[in-house]
Amino acid sequence: MNSLLHISLLALALLLPTAARAVAVDTAAWRVVVLGDSNTWFSGDDCTGEEGWPRWFAERFRPAALRSYARSGATWTHTPRTRRDLEEYTEIISDNNVVYNQAVRLLTDVAAGCLPAPDIIVIAAGTNDAWFRRRRPKVFAQTAAQAFSAPAPDVSAPAAAVTLAAAVRLDCEMLRAALPEARIVLLTPMQTVAVADTEIRRTGDLIAACAARLDLACIRLDSGTCVVSVRERRRRTYTKDGTHTNRAGAQQVGRYVAEKLLELIANP
Repeated sequence: MNSLLHISLLALALLLPTAARAVAVDTAAWRVVVLGDSNTWFSGDDCTGEEGWPRWFAERFRPAALRSYARSGATWTHTPRTRRDLEEYTEIISDNNVVYNQAVRLLTDVAAGCLPAPDIIVIAAGTNDAWFRRRRPKVFAQTAAQAFSAPAPDVSAPAAAVTLAAAVRLDCEMLRAALPEARIVLLTPMQTVAVADTEIRRTGDLIAACAARLDLACIRLDSGTCVVSVRERRRRTYTKDGTHTNRAGAQQVGRYVAEKLLELIANP
């Protein structure tokens, strides 16, 4: 075989899986909502900010609509003072700056007819749970098995979900009950210079274990993405400060999430 032809065929073969995924999954009518913390919040509610991964996710995934309810400083884990709160706006960690209240705002908007029911809900949180453990002291006090062996949580009593596993269960079961047709996808936190890799992995493992109990898709961001703590400690390449993505980091993470989600949809 002619060597030039052989190289051309090899290059085409390498490109085929991506092309096949793009053809196999038609996302043009799908509505996506994202919840999460600062790296999601950077894109803004309309997901156009270039330092947030949703901006670049949209470019690759091409949904019909994309809306964010994310807030900087948000955690999964609650405190004994956490309550249902539609009004508070803060960009730092607080009792009510939790994924639960983002989900409540989403469900309130859907019920009021302000937002069509989403087809996909992506939740990207966990960094602050690991980072600010003094504010969430019971974050790792339960395993996924322990959290899911407990009675069904009361969605009107978020103050009871003071562990990461309990909060993930509560939030996802609340969303699933209200929006049974929506696909819920959990993202684990990325590496960061602010928290040891072992703690980020521990957080991700717990989120992934909860996702498995709930039969939800989970995409790991603590490995496989461009944000690597060792590299960011030496030189800020894909983050501004070792934790929060810059434009280049957000672009790569957003496209990574889109590709992984397309693969999950194409190969359920």
